[in-house]
Amino acid sequence: MSGFMPHTNSEIREMLDFLGLEQVDDLFDAIPASLRLAAGGLDLPQGISEADLLIQMEDLANKNTSVSKDLVCFAGGGSYDHYTAASTKTLASRSEFVTAYTPYQPEVAQGVLQALFEYQTMVTRISGLPISNASLYDGASALVEAINLCVAQKKNPIVWISQGVNPSFRQVARTFAAGTGHSIIEIPISNGATIWPSNPKDTPGVIVLGYPNYIGVIENIPEIVSFAQLNDIKVVFVYDSVAMALLKSPGSVGADVAISEGQPFGIGLNFGGPYVGLFSTKSEYVRLLPGRLVGETLDTEGRKGYVTTLRAREQDIRREKASSNICTNQTLIAITAAIQLSWLGKKGMSELAQKCYSGTEYLKSLLKKSDVEFKLISDRPTIREFAILTPLNPELVVSRMVEEGFLAGIALTSGFEGSDVHGSLLVSVTEKRTASEIEEYVIALERVVS
Repeated sequence: MSGFMPHTNSEIREMLDFLGLEQVDDLFDAIPASLRLAAGGLDLPQGISEADLLIQMEDLANKNTSVSKDLVCFAGGGSYDHYTAASTKTLASRSEFVTAYTPYQPEVAQGVLQALFEYQTMVTRISGLPISNASLYDGASALVEAINLCVAQKKNPIVWISQGVNPSFRQVARTFAAGTGHSIIEIPISNGATIWPSNPKDTPGVIVLGYPNYIGVIENIPEIVSFAQLNDIKVVFVYDSVAMALLKSPGSVGADVAISEGQPFGIGLNFGGPYVGLFSTKSEYVRLLPGRLVGETLDTEGRKGYVTTLRAREQDIRREKASSNICTNQTLIAITAAIQLSWLGKKGMSELAQKCYSGTEYLKSLLKKSDVEFKLISDRPTIREFAILTPLNPELVVSRMVEEGFLAGIALTSGFEGSDVHGSLLVSVTEKRTASEIEEYVIALERVVS
């Protein structure tokens, strides 16, 4: 090998020049040739990925215990069983990050501030909108802040929320609306897509849509965005952050504000939290931005530095008159997401989304071929999850599948009343699901419903 990863080619060359050597192999001239490896090195099998190696190690470890393996996860709906790199866990657990609080004093918090600045940059690139804050508590709180921002800008409290938005997010929005006075109107979905009103009695100030929606469907976005723009309505996209590697960004297709749950980026399932809310918007709304905003600047000596900036103090002190009262962020979780995104890179993001899509399509194809009648709620394109009707009550299916070793999905028995989605099973496939796991899942599903 030419050196450890931290060593650049120029550093290796500098070391060899200092020692008066031509190549790295010259460092080992003192070792007799008879003791060195022959040309070609060790006879070892082809290398595998970090994730595959861990699976093999877990299989070996499980032979030493009677405890069964974890359930194979096919559930999603906002919390996904994605792979987190070992480097992400290691770096995010460093004491400099773990013990950090909101960096009020930039002179002693440059490292944390720079990490948050990089996080913001990544979020803007994913969302396609130029301004991102330094995170919010989770996707649901991010949606509430997005609605608050748009209502404050439009002075119109009527909010249309597609039923294709996460039902938990919708519930949180309704709860907050009880205090803000916003009028939340849920728009139903059918065949996997939102049925937007064509001739509304009252024009809303804000429209909230899923991209893709909660059951994974990619809806007709241009149609509703065109309607919003013609009627000067603000549009909030609740987007799937992983799917953005395959789809156009919210900013490029008409979003005024884009929010997402950042859990897929290095954050475990954690029984539902803590997570991190991704929030981004247009430049003209920067003074209405909730939470923290980290900016890059120069100090008095011309050196690059980072500070919290631009956010109006009135957001905290005006109380009910402010568009937001939140003045904190998820520093550690946001930095964890930034580390995982850095580890993935642009190519890794694309590969991640493609693997989710391929696995989802493979599972769909097996269900369609099954002798058991599994009906897809929609035949529209999906990325990582989809909803199916099963011969049995979905809650019973989920319960029985636990005995088969699977977390089968989410039973959609609430939040979709009056829709054909009600009573279906939401199934998700991430890059961690292997072809054999998908095949075994279908066999088990056929067994429990028969």
